[in-house]
Amino acid sequence: MAITTGKVRAGYVNIFQPRAQNGGEPKYSVTLLIPKNDTMTINSIYAEMERAKQEGAQKVFGGNIPPVCKIPIYDGDGARPSGEPFGEECRGHLVMTASAKMQPSIVGLDMQNIINPAEVYSGCYIRANINFFAYNTNGNKGVGCGLNAVQKIEDGEPLTARVSAEEAFGGINSYGAAPGQYAPAGQYGQYQTGAVSGGYAQAPVQAVHPQVSAQAPYAQQVPAQVPYQQQMPIQTAYPQQAPTQAAYPAQAAYTAPMPDPITGRPMLTGGVMGLQ
Repeated sequence: MAITTGKVRAGYVNIFQPRAQNGGEPKYSVTLLIPKNDTMTINSIYAEMERAKQEGAQKVFGGNIPPVCKIPIYDGDGARPSGEPFGEECRGHLVMTASAKMQPSIVGLDMQNIINPAEVYSGCYIRANINFFAYNTNGNKGVGCGLNAVQKIEDGEPLTARVSAEEAFGGINSYGAAPGQYAPAGQYGQYQTGAVSGGYAQAPVQAVHPQVSAQAPYAQQVPAQVPYQQQMPIQTAYPQQAPTQAAYPAQAAYTAPMPDPITGRPMLTGGVMGLQ
């Protein structure tokens, strides 16, 4: 016989796509965090588990209920079957996983089908319709919990490490954040809008980590260089070359003086001591 739980918190939600656990057959499943003060749901669960044991004694267990019969419910204030403690979200709850080979029905408070997987997530509040059955597989004997239907009744804080859009893109992570804001340690600074070179946004000029002092803008660190045209003017024509000797008046040809017939020395054409 199937029962419907009260308000429980959903965990490990795999009700839109089946998932294999420990190499087994892929199944649809959800973990139910049942408040310990919901005695009506808890009493119904234990009564149905006992009925499944009695029914399975003849059909599954070979005539007798095994002395060690596993049940699918655990104390969230205790330890997992692996010996590790349950998460903080399990405190004050009983923890039970329900699964099915076929996809369960998924509806909202308006009884309309929910087809968007984002609407039913780990951390939201649901009611679940479940049933219990005996099993005997490879020497493992116990009672399992089947999942028939899920109804979402309330949103809750997600149990996964999801980041909201505001955390991802708001505040100092917003596009075009004011310069001078530091990003948290380990994150990159913001890109500056409006500072574009060649069509690409320039990297931030502020230091990324708070321990590093903010640097002055690049234009203040490196003096502006003289434009290329001022450093090396582009010549529109070759400069005029120095004139050749041919451009100067021709010099008189050198003529060796005639020797003095008496002394044999060259005669001066200007006369003796300037006299003609």
